[in-house]
Amino acid sequence: IFNPLNAIEFVGNFRPDVIILDMNFTVDTSGKQGLELLGKLKADFPEQDIILITGWGTLELAVEGMKIGARDFITKPWKNEHLLGAVKTIIELNNPDLPAAAENTSALDAIIGESKAIRDIKNTIRKIAATDASVLITGQSGTGKELVAEAIHDNSKRNEAPFVKVNLGGISTSLFESELFGHKKGAFTGAIADRKGRFQVADKGTIFLDEIGDLQLGSQVKLLRVLQEKTFEPLGSSKSVKTDVRVVSATHKPLEQMVSEGTFREDLFYRINLLHIKIPPLSERRGDIPLLTKKFVTTLNKGHQKDIYIEDNVLDWLSKQDFSGNIRQLKNVVERAWLLSDGKKIGVKDFQPHLSGVPLKNPRLPQVGTMTLDEMEKGMIEKAMAFHNGNISQVALVLGITRSALYRRLEKFNIKHES
Repeated sequence: IFNPLNAIEFVGNFRPDVIILDMNFTVDTSGKQGLELLGKLKADFPEQDIILITGWGTLELAVEGMKIGARDFITKPWKNEHLLGAVKTIIELNNPDLPAAAENTSALDAIIGESKAIRDIKNTIRKIAATDASVLITGQSGTGKELVAEAIHDNSKRNEAPFVKVNLGGISTSLFESELFGHKKGAFTGAIADRKGRFQVADKGTIFLDEIGDLQLGSQVKLLRVLQEKTFEPLGSSKSVKTDVRVVSATHKPLEQMVSEGTFREDLFYRINLLHIKIPPLSERRGDIPLLTKKFVTTLNKGHQKDIYIEDNVLDWLSKQDFSGNIRQLKNVVERAWLLSDGKKIGVKDFQPHLSGVPLKNPRLPQVGTMTLDEMEKGMIEKAMAFHNGNISQVALVLGITRSALYRRLEKFNIKHES
C-alpha cells in the first residue's frame, strides 16, 4: 500500500504487476486527485497496469482515466471477487504461458484462412481465451464475427458452460429487459410463466452480444449496470440475481464515432472493449477465397453425398471478384453455383449469373423460344426445394428472395410444400 506522496518512488522500486488506484485521497470527492496521480504514473511508467476504483456517480471520471491509460475500472461498493477477477484477468493477459484450457483446434479450424490477418486473429484467440476479459469484435457484416466469438468460448475455461448468442439488433426496446434479464409470471400482459433471461441462461459461460451498436441508449444504461454490478433483477421481481458470465460483443458499426456523436455511451464502450479483435473484409484477404470456396464445396458434397468439383480456373477468377457481403456472400454464391450446376463440375459460367457487375459470357441458358420465363423460374424453384428438402428459409435464401415472395411463387406454380 502506498500514498500519493510516495507513489512514484514506490512503483519505481517495486514495479507491481497491477496498481489499484482510488480516485480520491482526502475529503475532496471530485476525483481529480486520482486522475492527477494516474497521469503521473503513466507518464513515468507507461506500461504499468492500473485499475481505478470509482463510485457510480464518477463514471465519467473513470472514463477519463481509461483515456489516460487505466486498464479497467471497478465501481463502489465493490465486491472482492469482482476486484480479484479484474486483477486476475490482467495478470493472465500479461502472462500468456500460464496454464489454460486445452486448445480446441476444431473451433479454431472453423476460422478458415492462411492470410497474416487470420493467423494473427487465431493467435490472439489462443492468448486471450483463458482470461475473463471482455472482448469487442468488429468488422463488416459477413466477415465471421460469430465464429471468432465461438472460438474464444470454446478455447476458454468456460467451454463446458453455455455459449448464449443474443442478436441485439433483433430485440425491440420494449422486450430488452425481458429477453436479457427474464421476467416473473404476471410482470406484464402475456407473462403467463416465469422465464429466465439470457444472462441467467449463460451463467458460468459466455454471452455473445451481437450487433451491440444497434442498442438504444436507454437499453445501454441497463446493460452497463449489469456489467458493472454483476447482478440484475428480472422484470416483476425485487430480488437480485447474480450473474457470472464472460461478455463478448460484436458490431459492424463505428462505435468510437458513435461515442463522439452521442449515440453510444462512452462508459459502456470502455466496459466492453477491454480487448479488441478487428476482422478484415474479404477484399483485404483475397488469398483466402480459394480456401473458403473449396471448404464450402466440400461441405456441400458431404452433406448431399455428391462429388462435384471446381474447375481449375475458377478459384483464381473468384479471387479477383468483389464480395461486398464478404464470406456470407461468397458462401451464398458458391451454394447457388453448386446447386444449379449441371454434371460433375462447376465452372466460371456457373458463378457469373450470381455476381453483380460480372459480364456474362456464354451463359448456360436455353435457346430463345424453347422455354418461358415462368418455366425457368418454376424449374429453379423446384430444384432448390428438392435440394433443401423443402426448407422454406433455406430455399428463399439461396434464391435471393423473401419467404413471403417464395410462398407466392409456390402457390403460383402449384408446387407442393409444407405450410
